[in-house]
Amino acid sequence: MITVLLFARLREELGTERVELPAPADGWSLAELISALAGRYGAVWQEKLTAPHVIVSRNQEVFTDSERFRAGDEVAFYPPVTGG
Repeated sequence: MITVLLFARLREELGTERVELPAPADGWSLAELISALAGRYGAVWQEKLTAPHVIVSRNQEVFTDSERFRAGDEVAFYPPVTGG
């Protein structure tokens, strides 16, 4: 299973903070993972998770597009944030 965590505005807009998906043997690319989430939970997931400036982490480290998500991974999506 892959654990997907949603933070801040994404959690509020998508109505959950955590979901789990089974992982195929060869894992998921980011696009494949988002497509699977949209297929399971609705097209709004595609829209929100691919919005500009959404940050993705894998196992609490910044994700690079060349990686694949595999069983046991924790994937987190963060909206852009500002602070003061």
